[in-house]
Amino acid sequence: MRPAEMAGQLGSPFLIMVAWVIAGVITLLSAMCAAEIGAMMPETGGQYVYIKKIYGDFWGYLFGWANFAVINTAGTAAIAFIVGQYFEYFIQLPRFTPEVEKSVTIHLLMMGDIFPLANFGVKIFTIVVLGLLSLIGYYSTKLGGALQRYLTYAKVLAILFLVFGLFFSGKGNMQNFITEDYGIRPVGFALVAAMVAACNGALQAFDGYAIMLTIGGEMKNPAKNIPRSLVFGLLVCIIVYLLITAAMMYILPIGDMAKSSLVAADATRLVFGTIGGGIIAGLICLNVLGTVNGNVFTAPRMTYAMAEQGSFFKWTGIVNKKYQTPGNAFVLHFTWMLILVLSGSFSILADIYIFIVWLFNLMLVAGVIILRKRMPDTERPYKVWGYPFVPVIVILFNLFYLVMTLYNDIHNYNIGKATTINSVIGLVLTALGIPLYYFYFRKNKKTAN
Repeated sequence: MRPAEMAGQLGSPFLIMVAWVIAGVITLLSAMCAAEIGAMMPETGGQYVYIKKIYGDFWGYLFGWANFAVINTAGTAAIAFIVGQYFEYFIQLPRFTPEVEKSVTIHLLMMGDIFPLANFGVKIFTIVVLGLLSLIGYYSTKLGGALQRYLTYAKVLAILFLVFGLFFSGKGNMQNFITEDYGIRPVGFALVAAMVAACNGALQAFDGYAIMLTIGGEMKNPAKNIPRSLVFGLLVCIIVYLLITAAMMYILPIGDMAKSSLVAADATRLVFGTIGGGIIAGLICLNVLGTVNGNVFTAPRMTYAMAEQGSFFKWTGIVNKKYQTPGNAFVLHFTWMLILVLSGSFSILADIYIFIVWLFNLMLVAGVIILRKRMPDTERPYKVWGYPFVPVIVILFNLFYLVMTLYNDIHNYNIGKATTINSVIGLVLTALGIPLYYFYFRKNKKTAN
């Protein structure tokens, strides 16, 4: 989905590749910082544990709440949207007329307007997908794990088919790599804003590295394997995304990419015909299902853990006696994702989620400097290369990215280019955890007394 958006934002093949590289390098440097903390504190729970130990219970709780309210739910719902959109390659899902879609509007004060009936067919399909995967996770941990393995095979097939099929077809044009679309191409400050927006999409693609940190306490030789997994895993991801984007670019001129809603299928259809486009569309649906299933399968367990600690709705901390799964947490997560799907779209939900992810990433990277000063004598099996310059570079980029994203969102809303201010919605959803923290803090304090 993202290469088409980036084409529409930048209008330049070269700048699109630069955006992938910038986002990849910054994510890699962030991962190196996270690796120092992870090797120093190899505990199950990852970033939740680190933020809690560095900044205290309040920020740890707020991160745990943000994982439920935004990161794990909005992020998962956004990715699930891709299944519905690529399914339309085979069957056109029903939708209302523009007049009906806009007939139901929910105004969010200082955040924009949402249209629950917009693209309704895709939304219902997305909800069905999330519901089925939630049911599998609810009824069987073993089945959910097995499904994940098979869907991973589809992911590898999709990448291989897309990259090698397009590059070796001989039906592309090398001129596509240098020809810009000047009808799109921004200049000056608009170019800076567009590059930040393009990096936003790339940052989402690389964000999965943090999931590995959650199993640090269960890993053999974490001091060695956490840094190795993060660095080499991300290097592979950067190369893969560059190859996928280049393969699409080889077939589609930049202007055609910008207009495509199903860019991978459209590129493949030009080379292999309708059947080829159908194959890649089907593989992408399976590919994305793997990511969605992984998130649906694991995310409710953090909510369950918070409830067990007395920091979340008590009923979400109950294990289903028959299936031995955190069933109530699965129900809560699905219900909230249903609401998010009806109120948003792929771009809206993805932008909400990645803004909050990088807000907490700023705190995590700053934590490297804080821990160096607070605990100078603690053993560090891995130390981030280039300290303190690498953490400072990441912090400065992170601050610039957050400020520019907030500016972009407000500016695009004010000129009518966007219907919502996505970063502000993410901040508000995260801030809803503040009264909950004080509620449970006082409740637990009374129980302790």
